[in-house]
Amino acid sequence: MDSFRDLVVGVESFVPLKDGSFIKYINFDNAATTPPFKNVMWFINYFSEYYSSIHRGEGYKSRVSTEIYESAREDIINFIGGSKEDTVIFVKNTTEAINKLSFKICSQYPNCVVLTTEMEHHSNLLPWRFRFHIDTVRTDSCGRIDLENLEKKLKSYYGMVKLVAITYASNVTGYINPVHEIAALCHKYGAKIFVDCAQIIAHKKISMKNEDERKNLDFIAFSAHKMYAPFGIGVLVGDKNSLSSGIPDIKGGGTVKVVTDDFVVWDDLPHKEEGGTPNVMGVAALISAINTLNYIGLDKVEEYEKRLLKYASEALKDVKDIRFYCDGIEDKVAIIPFNIEGVNHNDVARILSEEYGIGVRNGCFCAQPYVHKLLNLNRSDIKNIIRDSDITKRPGLVRLSFALYNTFEEIDRLKFALEEIVKKYSSI
Repeated sequence: MDSFRDLVVGVESFVPLKDGSFIKYINFDNAATTPPFKNVMWFINYFSEYYSSIHRGEGYKSRVSTEIYESAREDIINFIGGSKEDTVIFVKNTTEAINKLSFKICSQYPNCVVLTTEMEHHSNLLPWRFRFHIDTVRTDSCGRIDLENLEKKLKSYYGMVKLVAITYASNVTGYINPVHEIAALCHKYGAKIFVDCAQIIAHKKISMKNEDERKNLDFIAFSAHKMYAPFGIGVLVGDKNSLSSGIPDIKGGGTVKVVTDDFVVWDDLPHKEEGGTPNVMGVAALISAINTLNYIGLDKVEEYEKRLLKYASEALKDVKDIRFYCDGIEDKVAIIPFNIEGVNHNDVARILSEEYGIGVRNGCFCAQPYVHKLLNLNRSDIKNIIRDSDITKRPGLVRLSFALYNTFEEIDRLKFALEEIVKKYSSI
């Protein structure tokens, strides 16, 4: 894996500490954003010499840029195991993809119901909440989805559920949902399934299609910035028929065939849904990242990150006063949420950064209902949170999230830092 570490930008960077010294930085915040691959940055610099406007331009650079942009769709379909019936729509990120899908679902069903779950990121909760009647599938005390509760809700709505929106892997606990089994359940009751793949896409090989057609995924979305590619690009993938309905939510240049004073003829998919000048550089970065992940092999990535997760889980158990939240290493991406008894989560993250050069994420990770449940907060607790203007004092967690370039030695340094924090600050 040392050779894989060499593929990533910034892994040998030094950062300043509070005492004025410098130390090699450790990044355990990969669930938020990963650093870019060196190959990606090289390709962006190379491509910049040929970068130009796309579509309808006859200049050589315009044709090259258009070819890179349009051919990327097939590369993405191959990467995520899609089919020729699927279309790839480029967006800024997963959040925009979900909002776009919310304009397409249920256009013919005024009493449509959308099911989400308690473990969802806000981006897979709020777009549905403000457009449809939604209901939430329970998770158990450890934060894993309750499949019996899902089927119960699918039954109780008598076919009115048209979409189940669920994450492939939780950005809080790392738990991986059995999405193909869930897809079969959805299809049994006449619902489609959307899967938020943002937290799985760089850690495990996925496929929209399954040998059993009942287990196919109808729609997925993911963001490039979580898979070693910068420049703010994401994708929405789904079958053309479902995504072609209605008018585009973003209207303007690039979305039309004909415009007169009296009428508009909208363009075909996917261009109809890609209003404005597209992020060609972002698409180029995404494809370069996909090529690099294919070169490494996501099976190797998954295997190595499982080893990191196991090593960290066992090592950190020795830290006094550490509390895990239904810890385990099965059916998870490499994420560990925890707290240190007697030390606020924000203080833990700040001290790790300022005194040890270790970057982690803390808080509720844009999944407040899920974290509130993991922390066993009641309604009174939540009302107090709303009244508290100091967000650094609100309840939350510290999150470790590993990636293919992290090492066992970095985990050892983290363990030492946490032990020192307990010694120095646990009386706070």
